[in-house]
Amino acid sequence: MSVHFSQELDELKKKLLAMAGNAETAVSRAIRAFTDRDDDLARRIKQDDTILDEFEKEIDEVAINLLAKAPLASELRLITVAMKISHDLERVGDEATTISRRVLELNQEPQLHTEVDLPNMATLTLQMLKESLEAFVNRDTAKARAIIPRDKQIDSLNKQMHRELASYMVERPSTITRCLNLMTISKSLERIGDHATNIAEEVVYLHEGEDIRHDPKIKGEAS
Repeated sequence: MSVHFSQELDELKKKLLAMAGNAETAVSRAIRAFTDRDDDLARRIKQDDTILDEFEKEIDEVAINLLAKAPLASELRLITVAMKISHDLERVGDEATTISRRVLELNQEPQLHTEVDLPNMATLTLQMLKESLEAFVNRDTAKARAIIPRDKQIDSLNKQMHRELASYMVERPSTITRCLNLMTISKSLERIGDHATNIAEEVVYLHEGEDIRHDPKIKGEAS
């Protein structure tokens, strides 16, 4: 590997790690803005969304330049995985922005007290994202594999919340707008869980060379 190629590959890794840190922070802040009903924090999340957009473009540019230099198979996997993970991280940022927008709308009305435990779902989703990024940084495929089946729990919580909120809207029509905003936040959390799962799958592919996407055994689905 030439010195210049090695330096560009290191630059790609550094940009991806910086992007990962920004994405994780965006989700953490979005959750805090929701639980604390913090308008100022929600607005900052919206303003910072372009940072992740720029990271994705920069990573794509570096990756495409590296691909043109006929990398080895292991290097090729790293480059393609970096592009895929950066796309997932950009989408994570989009979902954090969606949550922040809904928080601003929710905060215009009295807080809605329901049986739905969105903060718990948010905590579980953020933990999935953190651990998938840790698995990438530490090259820990065992941790990555352990994350993947947990996505079903987030999916189940999202469906449960939608059912409960739908019933709540029927019983109390005055809460419809707030319930719809909570449904959107729940769906955004579910999508962040999906992106965390994608990252974990890419970690396995990167270090083991095995494509485990759509594998029902890995995802903990019934055969």
